[in-house]
Amino acid sequence: MTRSVRRTRRVLRPAGTGAAALLALSACSSSHSSGAASDTSGPASSKPSGTVTVFAAASLQESFTTLGKEFERRHPGTKVRFNFGGSDTLAASITSGAPADVFAAASPKTMATVTDAGDAAGAPATFVRNQLEIATLPGNPGKVASLKDLAKPGLKVVLCDKTVPCGAAAQKALDAAHLTLTPVSYEQDVKSALNKVELKEADAAVVYKTDVHTAGDKVEGVEFPESARAVNDYPIALLKNSENAGAAKAFIALVRSAEGRKVLGGAGFLKP
Repeated sequence: MTRSVRRTRRVLRPAGTGAAALLALSACSSSHSSGAASDTSGPASSKPSGTVTVFAAASLQESFTTLGKEFERRHPGTKVRFNFGGSDTLAASITSGAPADVFAAASPKTMATVTDAGDAAGAPATFVRNQLEIATLPGNPGKVASLKDLAKPGLKVVLCDKTVPCGAAAQKALDAAHLTLTPVSYEQDVKSALNKVELKEADAAVVYKTDVHTAGDKVEGVEFPESARAVNDYPIALLKNSENAGAAKAFIALVRSAEGRKVLGGAGFLKP
């Protein structure tokens, strides 16, 4: 069996990463007026207006906030309103009638909750992928170098709840490592899990690479080979009961465009 190389890396985020990405979008927007937006039809081809309500996985918060600002810049008079959280909770809200125009989930399974209920307009499209990483306290005082190290006696570990995509992915990785963990808590979304480490309430958490990237020097990232068995696809869809379908399609087009991929890739997301 080939031994996987495990390494610990400290992830530092330069100041102004989001602003730099937004400036890059602004600089190239005039030269990319076509692209993914040309794939839409109907109302999306007219001038977007009004408010777009986007329900999105918590791990998308920083990237989508940047893209929302760019969308508003391109289309004066529009407003992008976000609801970030655990994908399963967002899906349940949508199927219960919560008003929303777009849903971006952290896994096909949670998106299926919406599509199976008939609440999506058309087939969802995968726009990025995400991989797990271990977030430890700065300096990695627990000497975590592998997934199995999370089972060290006395180490306080946090996982996402198994019902949310980051928790389901973590369970796949743990199964691949033939490892059972008893975390100090299960969190309802990946940001809550990461926050436990940032506040020093836990020694480590299994989160996404993108969240470690965003946290900068507040945490240290530890890669582990089992994460390759638990990569999550992120689908996005227009919702059937959207009250602003034209603007919603335009926002989805921006997310899937070259500019959108640049922002998402800069945050650590993988290509679909």
